Amino acid sequence: MAPLPLARRMQALEPSATLAMAARASALAATGIDVIDLSVGEPDFPTPEHICRAAETAIRSGRTKYTPAAGIPELRKAVAADYSRRSGLEVTPAQVVVSNGAKHALHNVFTALVNEGDEVIVPTPYWVSYAELIKLAGGRPVLLPTELGDDFKLRPEALRQALTPATRMLLLCSPSNPTGVVYSAAELRALADVAIEADLTVVADEIYDQLIYDGRQAVSFPTLRPGLEQRTVVVAGVSKTYSMTGWRIGWTICTEPLAKAIGNLQSQETSNPCSISQHAAVAALNGPQECIAEMCQAFQQRRDFVAARLQSIPGIRIPDIGGAFYAFFNIRPLLAKGRDGITSSAAWCEALLEKEHVALVAGSAFGAEGNVRMSFAASSEKLERGLDRIARFAQA
Repeated sequence: MAPLPLARRMQALEPSATLAMAARASALAATGIDVIDLSVGEPDFPTPEHICRAAETAIRSGRTKYTPAAGIPELRKAVAADYSRRSGLEVTPAQVVVSNGAKHALHNVFTALVNEGDEVIVPTPYWVSYAELIKLAGGRPVLLPTELGDDFKLRPEALRQALTPATRMLLLCSPSNPTGVVYSAAELRALADVAIEADLTVVADEIYDQLIYDGRQAVSFPTLRPGLEQRTVVVAGVSKTYSMTGWRIGWTICTEPLAKAIGNLQSQETSNPCSISQHAAVAALNGPQECIAEMCQAFQQRRDFVAARLQSIPGIRIPDIGGAFYAFFNIRPLLAKGRDGITSSAAWCEALLEKEHVALVAGSAFGAEGNVRMSFAASSEKLERGLDRIARFAQA
């Protein structure tokens, strides 16, 4: 029997490169090989105990039924209060929609706002799912390259030059996955001015906004200019900040009409996010916050170690890592040598996994060939051993 023909939207869909590499690393480790997996962006800390207790209480209390599609009122209120306190903008629960993780939140936004053929500007390097989610919504991702010399930050003049009559939206991520760079308020303000002039919607992925180093401030995009909140959709969640990746709770913060539309969409697609996870997220936002500072301090120490080690390896260069937990390093000088026929970042990562059993993700998956992403959301011992292997491979 012939295979069922896939819809055209599926024929062009690429799988997640990070999850694919993690699966390969896991399969290799299952054979007994000592694999150091630095591919996936997932905090290695346990979910804080008070959050787990809240989930247990929710189960015992019978909170295991359907919830409102946009999330339980307690969580929408907690998200609005937390964002209002940290950003200075007044946000109401009616502007919040809770989803099954930030990835699902992004899907909702693109589905609700992007029409067939609309262009969405995405600075590269970009998180692997952005382009695919835009394409699934019928849009056209316009991948706009940035340079290591600019710390992979989008310049306003480059944004302005990329505009066409079909441009509908700008997508930004700060702190960034995959680069870890953090835009300053002035840099974001310059981009905001272009967005206002061009009447663009801005999607601000702020999932890493509390994992930031060296005393910097993560500036929320809609705070930059008066009225900017009317054209900005903020996407965030608990996955990275509270080490809750598997709980699958993310959200959007936007205008009330858009939030209502996204809630209607979600009611047809998934009914509601996991009821137990929602109650756990309430405890995360309303409970003790020391866990964030503790994780952030550990990540900064790891960032310092990883940055110093990578900078000591000839042929490797990195940007200024100000947040998140990634090192996105340039290997073009190493590729130029053509050793063993390795001339691409994908081939370099394949060879590293095969010879040194370290799993990283090729920069080509993020729209930036010649680079590699490494997660430092791993123990110091794993990072030290992994970097020893990377150095040995790079200098062989």
